[in-house]
Order: sequence, then C-alpha cells, then structure tokens
Amino acid sequence: MTTRRSFLKTTGMLSAGLLMAPDLFARNKKYIGLQLYTVRDAMAKDPVGTLKRVAGIGFNSVEGATYTGTQKFYGMEPAEYKKVLSDNGLIMPSAHYMLGEGMPAVKGTISNEWQKAVDDAAAAGVKYMVCAYLLDSERGTLSHYKETANKLNKAGEICKKAGIQLCYHNHDFEFVKQDGKLPYEMLLNNTDEKLVKMEMDLYWMYRAKQDPIALFNRYPGRFPLWHVKDMDSTPKQMFTEVGNGVIPFKKIFANAKKAGLQYFFNEQDVTPGDPFDSITKSYAYIKTNLV
Repeated sequence: MTTRRSFLKTTGMLSAGLLMAPDLFARNKKYIGLQLYTVRDAMAKDPVGTLKRVAGIGFNSVEGATYTGTQKFYGMEPAEYKKVLSDNGLIMPSAHYMLGEGMPAVKGTISNEWQKAVDDAAAAGVKYMVCAYLLDSERGTLSHYKETANKLNKAGEICKKAGIQLCYHNHDFEFVKQDGKLPYEMLLNNTDEKLVKMEMDLYWMYRAKQDPIALFNRYPGRFPLWHVKDMDSTPKQMFTEVGNGVIPFKKIFANAKKAGLQYFFNEQDVTPGDPFDSITKSYAYIKTNLV
C-alpha cells in the first residue's frame, strides 16, 4: 500500500447520537462523505468500480485527491467523472489541491494553471477547492505563512468568480509555535474570511493538542468542511476507525452550526487491513451516532 509520503511524491497530491440540523446541508439532505485518499490504491486500479463500491457501503459524497499532477479526476475529464459519480448516486462537493510553490513543474496547483483547475472543478460540480498540504519547503517562518495567506486570498478570488469556495486543510505542523504564535492563526488572521475558509481535520487537531470547539467559538462559520478521522488510544496515536478511538465526535458535532459545517468526509490514512472494512465500520458509527 502506498504511504501518504510516497503518494505525494508520485502524484503531486496529498490528500495528507446528535441529530444535525438539516439546513446545514445542500438540498436539506444529510451527506456522509469519504475522502478518496483512504481508498487510493483501489481508485488507482479501478476508479469506476471503486466508486460503485463506496456508494454500496452507503456513502453519498466523496472528496477528491488526485487532480493535481494529472489535471484529470482519476484519469477522467470533468464531465465524464461527474457522470460516473451521478450514476452511483454520489456527488463530489470538495477536492484537494496543492499550493505548488515547492513543485513548480506540476500543473493544476494554486501556483501553476490555477484557472484551469478552477474551471475543471466547476465543470465537475465541485463547490470547495481545498489546499491540502504544505510541503516542508512551503512552510518556513511566520512571514512566509503570511505570504502564503496572501496567495490563498488571490486564489480564493479566482474561485469566488466561479462560485467556488477555497479552503485550507490542516495537519499538526501549523500548531508548532514560532515567536509565541501559531502558523495556523497566521493563516486564519491574514486571509479574508469570505475568500478562504478551513477544512478542519479533527485527527490532526487532537494530535496537535488543539480544541476544535474553541476555534469554532473564536472563528464562527469559518469551518464548512471537516475530516472525521479518529485517533487510537495507543502511545503512537495512530489512525483508527471512527468510534474506535478517543476523539469526542458527538461533542464536536454538537457545535456543527457554530463551525458553519456544510460537508464532512471520513478519512483514514492507514488501515490495519482492507480499507473497505475500515470505512464500512466508520460509516456504520457515523450513521448511527452522528447524523
């Protein structure tokens, strides 16, 4: 199985009991989503068959992870991919992209041919384009994070013209303090709240010892997307199936309206066996306990 690091190198892309108010979701329908990075090997071999299998489990939305580097959605043009999704009762409201500053030869990033990426996203029905990850060379000092915030603002303006919202997806490195400040807050405070919102990865928030609810209260409405990903109770704090770990999802989902939640996606970067077994378990927990 590919690792997140090798996936990044080979594709230029990373991905990496409360009733929710119906008006949080498009067309008053509850969506349970899957970040397709979780089933990346299967998607690479047979994207059509994999999407059918994902839908068969019960997921009705997905988040893409491979446009960058190919300028196609799992080898398909936007219209073709959108039809495959529709044929399986799926939507893809969100997809991941790279900043591209550290990979100048790669197209379809925020730094290279972003307009085409936006046009293709609109054609595929994408509502949220997400900056998925910053390479080591794209992090740096607080001043560099401020420059990144400016780039995100500009990219967000292009998205807005196409009716798309730009977001930024966190890991844990954004919470390593520099001069007493957090890079994550540098990004939040230096981006226009209308142009750049956040996709909160709950696993990485807890891995970084952060409180999601405190952030919802400080920046209400800024978190329309979540990654619902659990963390086990071992010292290694590894990924695990939702409901099998330590993250208090019910408490977090109780604050969905404050966060501005619109869509969420189950993701499990590494699974102990067949990823389809893991996502089936996660889906069952989410369906029974969170929506």
